Amino acid sequence: MPRPTAEQWLARVFADAAPRHFGTGWISGVLGIVLALLALLAVLCLHFPQYLTLPELRERYPLGLVRLAIDVGLLAALALAGLSMLLRRRKALGIAGLALAGVALALGAGGVEIPRGDVSTIYLGLDWFVLGVLTTAAVFVPLERAFALQREQGAFRRGWLTDTQYFFASHVLAQVMSVAVLAPAVAVGEVLAVPSAQAAGQSLPVVVQFALAVLVADLAQYGVHRAFHAVPFLWRFHKVHHSVEAMDWLAGSRLHLVDVVVTRGLVLLPLVVMGFDPVAVYAYLALVSFHAVFIHANFAPRWGWLERWVAMPRFHHWHHGVEAEARDVNFAVHLPMIDRWFGTYYLPEGRWPEGYGIAGEHAPEGWVRQLVWPFERKA
Repeated sequence: MPRPTAEQWLARVFADAAPRHFGTGWISGVLGIVLALLALLAVLCLHFPQYLTLPELRERYPLGLVRLAIDVGLLAALALAGLSMLLRRRKALGIAGLALAGVALALGAGGVEIPRGDVSTIYLGLDWFVLGVLTTAAVFVPLERAFALQREQGAFRRGWLTDTQYFFASHVLAQVMSVAVLAPAVAVGEVLAVPSAQAAGQSLPVVVQFALAVLVADLAQYGVHRAFHAVPFLWRFHKVHHSVEAMDWLAGSRLHLVDVVVTRGLVLLPLVVMGFDPVAVYAYLALVSFHAVFIHANFAPRWGWLERWVAMPRFHHWHHGVEAEARDVNFAVHLPMIDRWFGTYYLPEGRWPEGYGIAGEHAPEGWVRQLVWPFERKA
């Protein structure tokens, strides 16, 4: 008998045949676990800030509000877990929420005294992960519930745990990403930069620089993205992203490290070469962080007039479609007109793909297993 995956084990522990709609204790139980877990991670950040938080953010936090948020989150988690215990016959969700909240309380909750010591040169972005979950989930989970494309899909669809691991790794390994992506792009960009061209670009209004940054970055993204589809060796890594078989706000996180480093580095390079104002670059980075999640979401907005100019979920869902007609189309991330320029635009009127993934092929489950998957001979 095959050994159950982590996802199957969690389903056995927490799942039951009881209804999951509002008033059954399912929603309160899940929310209680999520809030308690985030609060526990935040408490760990207070205990070990030099190792678990990003230096860029560490000195900017309003500490009083952070402490208050942790305590309020724990109180809400306890209340929600208790409510789940009352409403649901099976108590696993409520017990898990109470246990996680109990650990956070035992560790000091929001009243932890922050240690004063040497600053570590090696650190993780656990605080960045907590912020990422709070902001991204708070926006997209309600949108996917209210305007879902696949209403029966649910948050815990097949592969959700793998994609959560990707979301966790992409945030926690922020220092690794910075060293592997930012440092080479800046170094090469300074060599290739033309001072006169940079001066001309910097003389433009910041809003214009931002618009140019989006265009330039998406042109670079288009070229790199198309290469990852066309070159068999590169496709080994990019097909990890295409192995997602259910689209939602987490699906866009499934990206192999090689894919991330190469793509982000080459997209950032022309922005460095052109010397755009940092405000314009940061605005672009904020846009792509939001938009990359948006176009993968289980979300069906009815903004047809906008689809021609801005990449919407339906545009990018066709890029992930399992149908033969969806092969090698819609490579741009922000601007569909780039695909129209190069003949790769595909958006049939009123239709969505029937399914997602790679026809005839399934990826192994788990971030670590997918990390080595491209290097296996069968890949």
